Amino acid sequence: MSNSSHVNTGDAFSAADRAGDYVEEDTTVTTPTLPRRRAETILDENPDSIDRGTPAAPASPIFPDSGDRPDTSALFINPAAGLAAASRTSNPAKASTGFRGVLARLGLPVAPGPAEAAQRHLTELRGIDETTIRQATWIRAVSILVNNPKGGTGKTPIALLLGGVLAAIRGGSVAILEVSDDPGALNFRAEGNPQLGLGELVRDVTHIRTAGHIAGYTAPQTSFASVIGSTGRRERLTNDSVTAVAGVIDEFYAIRVMDSGNVTTSSAFQGAVSVSDVLVIPVMNAGDSVLEAIQLLDELRSAGGQSAHLADTAIAIRLTDGRPENAAVRDEVERLLKNAGISALHEIPYDAHIAERGPLTLSNLNPATRDAFTAAAASVVRSLHAVVSTAPSPTRKA
Repeated sequence: MSNSSHVNTGDAFSAADRAGDYVEEDTTVTTPTLPRRRAETILDENPDSIDRGTPAAPASPIFPDSGDRPDTSALFINPAAGLAAASRTSNPAKASTGFRGVLARLGLPVAPGPAEAAQRHLTELRGIDETTIRQATWIRAVSILVNNPKGGTGKTPIALLLGGVLAAIRGGSVAILEVSDDPGALNFRAEGNPQLGLGELVRDVTHIRTAGHIAGYTAPQTSFASVIGSTGRRERLTNDSVTAVAGVIDEFYAIRVMDSGNVTTSSAFQGAVSVSDVLVIPVMNAGDSVLEAIQLLDELRSAGGQSAHLADTAIAIRLTDGRPENAAVRDEVERLLKNAGISALHEIPYDAHIAERGPLTLSNLNPATRDAFTAAAASVVRSLHAVVSTAPSPTRKA
């Protein structure tokens, strides 16, 4: 895929657009250098672009903090957030840990120290994000497409963990589906060893009548998500097979997350676009992954209609795999994504469980990683609610 783009890429990526046809090797890194990072980068003035500040202590996975999340979300008035704010006003917080906590328990009016205050604020932000995810409802099933044409950018881990967070908080009803032309890594990165999968579901799709029947083609996860990947060789997916399977999944699951391939001109990818509500683009701090992402946005906008809408509301998730990173490149990544119209950028800190490139279990993530995925999932949910609530019809092609 060509990396040409109308966005000025600057000196930081002077050699990147020669790497368009190169697919990164999957390399496990066991001794990474951890750069200082933000959990989320502000890209525009919307409720999802909230900076989370600086860690209170080097060893604590506390995100940056430049302000509270709004008391009302794009979904609904948030009474929990309002009550929390009122409680803070009428009952000033007292320290509960360390020497300050000892003094507070003796009856002295000692406020929390910086580390404890930052941790409490992080807990409050997490609670608001989880409430947003848990209480969201729609008038039909909704869908998330995960794509970046550049290989090795983390499409499969992001699809699995984003869907896993949604399922864990909502109590299930999330299907994670492979929609790449040929078999991908979804089944390998998921938990379990299912006997049936996507190839068999495509074959039998017209005969599915019950939730129990479709469950036989899934790999149930400890997150309560259901994964439908390829258990072996299968026929290449087409537009028709993707839309047919999506239609059946939507009869039994509230949320569908699609892990796509690298060929955006393929019939399968076009089918996935036609049944998607929100686009999530995985990126890394590397020129080729960002240039391919920008090219994808350009192509979707050129296609118009639903494709252009996906590009205009796209959310980026930036993974760190532990390889050395250049600060100038990190800044350039943010600048290019902002100029390309990405609505929000979420950053996932390095996590050895993801970098191992084996089966992923949500509970094995570091707390900071799970919090970052929760914030990204809340951002996606807000976008889904906006898309579906303004849709002219509760139905679409499927």
